[in-house]
Amino acid sequence: MDFDAIVVGGGIAGASIAYELAADRRVLLLEQERQLAYHTTGRSAAIYLQSYGNAAVRALTVASRTDFDRLSELVDGTPLLTPKALLWTADDEGAAHLEELLESVPQLRPVAPAAAVELCPALRPENLALAAEDVSAMEIDVHATHEAYVRGFRQRGGTIRAEAPVERLAASDGAWRVESGSFTAEAPVVVNAAGAWGDVVAERAGVRPVGLQPLRRTIFTSPVSGWQDLDAWPFIGDAGYHFYFKGEHDQVMASPADETPDVPRDAKPADIDIARAIQVINEYTRLELRSVRSAWAGLRTFAPDRSPVVGDAPDAPGFFWFVGQGGYGIQMGPALARTGAALALRRPLPADVAALGVTAEALSPSRPGVASRPHTAPGHSRS
Repeated sequence: MDFDAIVVGGGIAGASIAYELAADRRVLLLEQERQLAYHTTGRSAAIYLQSYGNAAVRALTVASRTDFDRLSELVDGTPLLTPKALLWTADDEGAAHLEELLESVPQLRPVAPAAAVELCPALRPENLALAAEDVSAMEIDVHATHEAYVRGFRQRGGTIRAEAPVERLAASDGAWRVESGSFTAEAPVVVNAAGAWGDVVAERAGVRPVGLQPLRRTIFTSPVSGWQDLDAWPFIGDAGYHFYFKGEHDQVMASPADETPDVPRDAKPADIDIARAIQVINEYTRLELRSVRSAWAGLRTFAPDRSPVVGDAPDAPGFFWFVGQGGYGIQMGPALARTGAALALRRPLPADVAALGVTAEALSPSRPGVASRPHTAPGHSRS
């Protein structure tokens, strides 16, 4: 047989699990675009937040912390994490949610509104009912993290084939045959790490989809004037999920924290989303944003319950799901990749992951609410 495993998708999900599998397996990584990480991974403004996501996501994020230090050795010691505090803010409407976070997330500490304004002087105190700081937060060097996995994968003998969209998958005699144009390869295991295209890949394999929903997220930069030391400000996140931003030299990078249902494609920002973000950020801050320097969009793909889907397809032996990372794929990626590789190879969960309460059942494509999801496959567009 050509390979022990074929991984479909070259973003952070595919590259990370391919690296882990390649420790003792022959692995092929297929990517439909000319370059790896072209879509969501390459457009992420990732920050490492132990207070972000549901319980499973937070546990996997905590378990990933030391992995980033180890991975930095694969990119010549480049730091993958840089300390950057996060300040959660809330108006009267969002205060209840922030109070819930304070009760359930030990990494958070309450901050008086006046102290929050000292940390970020642009905040409007009249719209600030509650604040909390996550001192465990860090910025992630997304490019270097992905490159670490790619380098490590190649060092372990892995094979990468770009511009290779998977057009057909068929199972026969204990093997999966994958076809991309005139190229074919066989392996006993196919890992579906295709992100927004996850259900599309499943359909082409004759496997029942899990109900993935790509959601568009818009990000833009806007120049600001009259403010100093913007880089020293914490990352600002609205607990009501109306916006977030961070200072960068003479500008802010901001988002309306939008989750607009979309289809698998090369996502583009919508002017109305940017306008809405500028309006709401100007309402909650004194930044007085007026123009846009650059803008982009990416697809954050979720399962119905917003937890990752990791495990064997119940109706197709050898077809392994590794999708649904949503907006957390980079911060929890290292531990999730170790977990996925262990499950794909029929091994116990990593001890540190299991100790934090993560179970195979909680991630399984057979769990309630995922396997029972009605068939609602998204479109098949590539661009």
